[in-house]
Amino acid sequence: MPELPEIANFKSFLEETVLDKEVVEVEFPDTKLLQASTTDFKKALVNKKFTGSQQLGKYLFLKTNGKKSLVFHFGMTGKFEYYQHNETPKHTHLLITFKDSSHLAFVCVRKLGKIYLADGLEEFQEEQELGNHALDLSKKEFLEILQQKKGGIKSALTDQHLISGIGNVYADEILFQTRIHPKTKVEKLSEKEKEKLFEEMNEVLNTAIKKEGERSEFPKDYLSRSRKEGADCPKCSGKIEMIKVSGRSTYFCPDCQKERS
Repeated sequence: MPELPEIANFKSFLEETVLDKEVVEVEFPDTKLLQASTTDFKKALVNKKFTGSQQLGKYLFLKTNGKKSLVFHFGMTGKFEYYQHNETPKHTHLLITFKDSSHLAFVCVRKLGKIYLADGLEEFQEEQELGNHALDLSKKEFLEILQQKKGGIKSALTDQHLISGIGNVYADEILFQTRIHPKTKVEKLSEKEKEKLFEEMNEVLNTAIKKEGERSEFPKDYLSRSRKEGADCPKCSGKIEMIKVSGRSTYFCPDCQKERS
């Protein structure tokens, strides 16, 4: 599933391709992902221009020069295709045509994404009860979130109501880099460990953005490069194991990340 770094790269892609172009047509080959009526989408988008973009964790906002923003959640397989020809990509759910005859398609094979209209980011965040964007958090805010949370640390990092943007893959990476076992209870972490988590959260997410989510390009000591059970640990002579944490497949090194009693 695309997480914060992948959405950041989608954001850059849209800023390079569709800003300030007038929308002349909006089509819906499949309406399953729409969180408003087709009439509302057309009213909000046709004859409008996209003036900017914003990101909140796993959500991407395209602001218009009208009253609404177009909001995407990518599910497992959501992505954009921008093109000049007239052949609509397979699995397109939303197709936008611009005055210069270029097109933007939102493609989602597994149909787990969502497309919204919103008055703005702040209003949407409140309505959906989402935490702040992970990379916008100060150390103080991050520590306060953990101070109020009980239970497993991986569950805390991936709870979108607490922190927006961290999913399964990057939670595993952050914990691996801090040498914390994914089942560790938040209340058992020291202040130093919590501060280290904040530092690694920023380091891991920013590194992934710079590498455009290409895991093969991540640093050699990153778990994400070999996120497979039985793979060699990139930090020691141990082997990567997989367990379930809160129903999620979780990868870690039992030698680097000791489980606590």
